[in-house]
Amino acid sequence: MNSDHTTPRVTPRLDLIGIVASDLPASLAFYRRLGLEFPAGAEELPHVETALPGGTRLAFDTEDTVRSFHPAWRPPAGGGRIGLAFHCGTPAGVDAVYEELVAAGYRAELKPFDAPWGQRYAVVLDPDGNGAELFAEQGR
Repeated sequence: MNSDHTTPRVTPRLDLIGIVASDLPASLAFYRRLGLEFPAGAEELPHVETALPGGTRLAFDTEDTVRSFHPAWRPPAGGGRIGLAFHCGTPAGVDAVYEELVAAGYRAELKPFDAPWGQRYAVVLDPDGNGAELFAEQGR
């Protein structure tokens, strides 16, 4: 490398969180229940994105999409490799969202409880076993 030329340092900025879905329509249905918006017909697409507050994006790819550019890729064994935390406004909101998701057939991982760090907290699993963490500060 020529010392007369320097490459400016690039500071990466987190812009997108990607999740590989084994059943994209089921995953989108789950996250729509948590308030995320996806375009009509998204269930038929191989890659779907939504903008989150603050500008970060959340994307879902089908397993076939990932294999199209990484043929050796295999789904990880087990779940729980990523958790997305959803603020539910109030402790009662945590309980209500938890009950709605469980009543809709989604798997509960942790029932709502008063966590020692000052939050009402619960976890429901998405169709691929990823945790959707539900929380709100106590005393609200």
